[in-house]
Amino acid sequence: MTKDKSKVFLFIDDDPVPIAELDTPIVFDLDTQKLADGEHVLKIVSHSPAGREGIRKIPFTVANGPAIRIEGLKDKDVVDGTLSLMINAYDKGNQKSFIINGSETPQTIPFWIWVIIILFTGWAVYYEITSANIQ
Repeated sequence: MTKDKSKVFLFIDDDPVPIAELDTPIVFDLDTQKLADGEHVLKIVSHSPAGREGIRKIPFTVANGPAIRIEGLKDKDVVDGTLSLMINAYDKGNQKSFIINGSETPQTIPFWIWVIIILFTGWAVYYEITSANIQ
């Protein structure tokens, strides 16, 4: 009996044991919850009915854990003294319902917004004073 379908073997990273051995065509659900957060490689090895082999490697990044946001320190900053950091970590939940608590990171108001607010307030006070003197 001859095979008329190709067979694929799926590997994660450098693991010598495949996570799946499938006849093609197939739809496969890769559960990333079982993988550690970080960079991984999906290696697909195919065997054709004629005995030929093909390999494809697909790098991907898993980010199942809570997202972490930090304000007050950026990559490769040169720092000195005491730093005031705002740190937030929030999860995606079960992805069937949206939970608003803790899902957004509060941020400080940028310097340029403060400048606009001060300039507008100064202009409003000046306008009130000058318009009151005319009457």
